[in-house]
Parts: sequence; structure tokens; C-alpha cells
Amino acid sequence: MRYAKLSPHRIKKIIRCFCIDIDASKTAKLLGFNRKTANRYFLLFRHAIYRFQTEQLRLFVGKVELDESYFGGKRRRGVPGKRGRGTSKQPVFGIFERGGSVFTEIIPDCRKQTLQEVITGKVSPDAVVISDEWRGYDGLVDVGYDRHYRITHSKHFSKNGVHINGIESFWSFTKRRLAKFNGVKVNFPLHLKECEWRWNKETKTLEHELAKILKSHQ
Repeated sequence: MRYAKLSPHRIKKIIRCFCIDIDASKTAKLLGFNRKTANRYFLLFRHAIYRFQTEQLRLFVGKVELDESYFGGKRRRGVPGKRGRGTSKQPVFGIFERGGSVFTEIIPDCRKQTLQEVITGKVSPDAVVISDEWRGYDGLVDVGYDRHYRITHSKHFSKNGVHINGIESFWSFTKRRLAKFNGVKVNFPLHLKECEWRWNKETKTLEHELAKILKSHQ
């Protein structure tokens, strides 16, 4: 890493702490330097991961699960909404290709037009698309997704391979992880992409990938 003031050995230790998911304060204490130094390196890592995840974008194919989730904020009293719909929470749209990767995008709302703009830009029309019955997914067949299947959660969560368990598992992982940072009010986009990158990977894999990412972004 260019401009690094620490030795390669100490940077390697910081990378390991980051990949184990030890926070900056504990990392600084463990490695014997101040928190600002740890924060500076952690932020550098997150920016590099964000660029890497963004550069990896391609059209999703195969079986693709779609779902939206909500982060932060509070429900407005008296305003109905399923799973955060109708609240002041930040909506995030997610796409998961089974056996592949996950993609997230912060969106202004979960209306049909908003979701279709993301889907048509990220998912191949040849894909098998699976969603729940939220009205924002209405009309996908009309824009070229002839194989769009929907799961009714009030009746079952999986039927004949039609489910969105993968993307829902990612949301669960992400919310558990971000809870450690008190919801991450600062740099939320960076943390979101970091969760994409971390999901379903072992620590050794993360260390190896992060080292390569940092080297490629020098």
C-alpha cells in the first residue's frame, strides 16, 4: 500500500483483524497503536472494497432472487407498511444469484418503476426471477422477464424451489453485522458493499482477497 507508515507485517495484522471483524478500537488495543490509525486503515479498506464490488458488476443469470429491505429510521406512528414499507427507514434493493454473488443498491423507494430500473439494468431477461408478492414486482413479464415466479409468504416460504431464502439470509447477516456498529449512520454505502463482499466467505478467503484488492488499487 502506497504511503503506508506502518510496516508490511503490522499492516498484515490490521488486515487480519479487519477480516475477523474486530472493530477499530479493539484492533488498536490489540496491536498497540491509537484508534485513529486503525480507523484510517479500516476506512481505506472499505473504500477499496466498495470500488472492487462496484467494478465486479455484470448481468445476473440463472436463478435470481429479488427482495428489498429497510435500514435505520423509525416507523411513523399510524402509517401501515409491511416489513418497513411506509416508514422512514432507508430502503435497499437486493439481487442474489443462486450459487453466485449478491448485489445491493440504495434506492429512494420501492415503487414498481424504481425496482424495474434496477432489475432491467442488472438481471438478464434469460434469468429465472423469483420475488415475493410485493406490488413493486408487478409487470416484470411485460418488460421481458417471462420466467418470473412469486412466493406467497403468508402461505409458505418455499415451494418447488420458488423461494427467496438466499437474499433473506443475506439481509439477516447484514443487519446482525451492522448492529455492532449501532446501525452505521456514517458511511452506510461502504458498510453495505462490505457486507456483500464478506457474505458466505471464510476469514482466510477474505484476507487473501483483501490483500489482492489493496494491491490492485494502489
